[in-house]
Amino acid sequence: MDIKVYLSKKKDIVDKALEKLVPPGKTFPPSVHEAMRYSLFGGGKRVRPILAIAAAESIGAKTTADLLPITGSLELIHTYSLIHDDLPAMDDDDFRRGRPTCHKVYGEAIAILAGDGLLNMAFEVLSDPRRLKAIPANRLIAIMKEIATASGVFGMVGGQVVDMESEGKDVDLPTLEYIHTHKTGALIRASVRVGALYAKAGTRQFAALTRYGEKVGLAFQIADDILDIIGTQEELGKDVGSDLKKGKKTYPSFYGLEESRARALEVASEAVQALKDFDRKADPLRELAKYIVNRVN
Repeated sequence: MDIKVYLSKKKDIVDKALEKLVPPGKTFPPSVHEAMRYSLFGGGKRVRPILAIAAAESIGAKTTADLLPITGSLELIHTYSLIHDDLPAMDDDDFRRGRPTCHKVYGEAIAILAGDGLLNMAFEVLSDPRRLKAIPANRLIAIMKEIATASGVFGMVGGQVVDMESEGKDVDLPTLEYIHTHKTGALIRASVRVGALYAKAGTRQFAALTRYGEKVGLAFQIADDILDIIGTQEELGKDVGSDLKKGKKTYPSFYGLEESRARALEVASEAVQALKDFDRKADPLRELAKYIVNRVN
């Protein structure tokens, strides 16, 4: 299969769903709604929603009207995290996806509130019975808990805290792996598990998809570490070398570039191996694992 065609098709589906979830920019108060849409529709690849869709498809589910609000909520949370990560008090980045970051355009206060708005809107969507009427309540609660845990202090927030507190310090490998598996990996893992929950995966299927999500999440962040060194500003859409400037430990700083590349490929291979008992319906997941480590942005 052609993974680029698959990604393009699914991204279009997700983008159309997001348009229906998020209020127009002119909705009062317009400043925060414009800021939310500026970041949400700023060129994201929609990897997390697409992973959820592909996981559901691997069990035999179809992309339906009930799945899309769930995948959209993942992108709302991911976008909120980027807005907040870019703030001066955190990673202090001026560019994201080739454009000025949200706080550079709308100011820090509105950027913070835009992130807050996107985070809360994700759970507004997930708790709206009009959008998710075909999903049993117990399964929907399990999906909401999965996303909330991955987004909070035992997931993305916790990883961001340790990441900031580790800047300029000589941290060990377990600390680096904690940062990677929580700041980035937790929401990626949750995206795969959410797709599995939606499709009513069996116990063994769910365990295999969980392992896949864990490995893909780690591979994604190792690839990001590498791109921060070898990528160009035009390809990445943001400043390169920012991790080194901030004194952050990364896989290349521990292992060097070549060994880090080898590790990324090894982890991606382990993700694919986790799907050994799945049929060809899981091919998008297999190709996504390869895409994640070979991408240029």
